[in-house]
Amino acid sequence: MKKTITLILALALLLFVPACGETQEQGTDTRLSIVTTLFPAYDFAREIAGERASVSLLVPPGAEAHSFEPTARDMIRIQESSLFFCNGGESEAWVEELLADQQIETLVMLDCVDALEEEIREGMQEIHEEEEEGEEGPEYDEHVWTSPVNARRICEALCERLCALDPEGEREYRANLARYAARLEELDAAFRETVESGSRRTLIFADRFPVRYFVEEYGLDYYAAFPGCADDTEPSAKTVAFLIDKVREEEIPVVFTIEFSNEKMADVICEDTGCRKLRFHSCHNVTAEELENGVSYLQLMGENVTALKEALS
Repeated sequence: MKKTITLILALALLLFVPACGETQEQGTDTRLSIVTTLFPAYDFAREIAGERASVSLLVPPGAEAHSFEPTARDMIRIQESSLFFCNGGESEAWVEELLADQQIETLVMLDCVDALEEEIREGMQEIHEEEEEGEEGPEYDEHVWTSPVNARRICEALCERLCALDPEGEREYRANLARYAARLEELDAAFRETVESGSRRTLIFADRFPVRYFVEEYGLDYYAAFPGCADDTEPSAKTVAFLIDKVREEEIPVVFTIEFSNEKMADVICEDTGCRKLRFHSCHNVTAEELENGVSYLQLMGENVTALKEALS
């Protein structure tokens, strides 16, 4: 991986450095440049930096973030940025290799919170249990932003870094943080009220499960087909049967899928049990249309509040 990244950087320099005798047009944009890997980081950076930074997103809308590999142009963008705002973890292993060779101002979301180990729950695909046994050291759940409490911690860390990079903008950054933190607190309160008024505490995900930080924050239990970063999307008959039994035993009214799911497993469970299928958005990535229309973390999580009310009824 390290040799590959070094080669990419070398090729990038050859491709993008002006030829002899040419001059690059001097840019007039004096704002900070923030390059982000995932949509949550992108949205948090827009909110906290405001007009004092240009913010770009590396992982294309609709793409599978877990398998993303940066291009040569991406590497140049990261190198030239004022701040590289990434998630970290196994899905972004290329980041560690890149930073080992480059001096780049970086903020890692996983480092801003107390990380939880990814867990294998009863009923999950057996193949993952075998894979986990052969791994060295713990594998951490990377979806830290799914808890609004964590989202605030990440934004606070981002604000501090921006203030250090751009002291003249400190007042604006802190004002933006105060406004956004208030909205995150409202979101947190809405989730807590929903959980407290619900008649059950168990969620069923007929899908991957990228929201462990969310359920831990609000004291919820869950069953799912796969862990959050699983590569598999085709469940065994045993896994489907287990989830169907759980829906029936606990009279679960809703089965969740996540964004970009094929929803086939959920359709089978709903047809067999009569429960309803709803989406719980992990905010990992969004569609091109959603991004163009300015969708936000708060908007998507607000939709989750509505879905959760029905699931806990």
